Amino acid sequence: MTVTWEELGWQRVAAGVGRCRLPVWDCTAGLVVGADTALLVDAGSSLAEGARLRAQAEALAGHRVTHLALTHPHFDHVFGAGAFAGTEVFGPVGMDTLLDQHQAREELRADAVREGLAEHLADEAVDALPRPRHLVSGEWTLDLGGGRQVLLANVGPGHTAHDLAVLVPGSPEVVFCGDLVEESGEPQAGPDAVPSHWPAALDRLLDLGGEDALYVPGHGAVVDAAFVRAQRDALAARFGVSR
Repeated sequence: MTVTWEELGWQRVAAGVGRCRLPVWDCTAGLVVGADTALLVDAGSSLAEGARLRAQAEALAGHRVTHLALTHPHFDHVFGAGAFAGTEVFGPVGMDTLLDQHQAREELRADAVREGLAEHLADEAVDALPRPRHLVSGEWTLDLGGGRQVLLANVGPGHTAHDLAVLVPGSPEVVFCGDLVEESGEPQAGPDAVPSHWPAALDRLLDLGGEDALYVPGHGAVVDAAFVRAQRDALAARFGVSR
C-alpha cells in the first residue's frame, strides 16, 4: 500500500523530495527519490532513530535507500548512520579522517550524552558509526536515475570544519543546508565552528540555489534566499567578518 509523506509526518518539498523534523533536537533529515534509488540526507541521533528514518524513507520511495549524505559531523546528524548498512555513504572531505580519530569519536559521544542521549545509545551509535566512503572536496554530481540528479557540494568550513550541502535541481530547486542554516534558533557556533568562513559558506549556498530555491535548514522550517542572506549578514556582524 502506498503511503503519503504526510501520513508519515514528512513534508513534501518538491516532486520526489521531502524532509522531516526529528523529535528532541529538531534535527532535519531529507529524502530524494530516484528510479530504484533513494538518497537520505543525514541520519538522525541514534541507531533506533536511523532505523526509523530508513523504514519511513523506503516506504515513501517504494524501494531501498541506496545513498546517504552526511552534512557535517555532529551526533544529531550522524549517529543514526550505522542503521544504513549497504548504502553508499557520502561526506565532506576530512570527515573520514575525523571519524577515524578515537578522540573525535569520544567527543561526539560525550556531546551526545551532555545533550541528553542515553549513554548506552551513544555507545552503540559510536561503535557502529561508518566512515564515509565517498568524500566530496568540491562538487559531486550524483545520478539517481530516471532523470534525477543531485549535486553534493563541499561549501564549508563554517558551522564545522566539514560542511556539505545537497542541491536538488527542479522547480523549485531545493538546497539541504545542514546546520549552516538554522531557523528554529540562533545558529550554533561550537568549538569546531570556523566563524571567519561561515558567511562565505552561506554565500556559496546562495550561489548554488539562487533566489527562487527552497533552503532546508538543519533545524527548523524551510526558508527562502532572503532568510539565508539575513542570517549570513547577522553572522558576519556577530563574528566581525567583512565582505
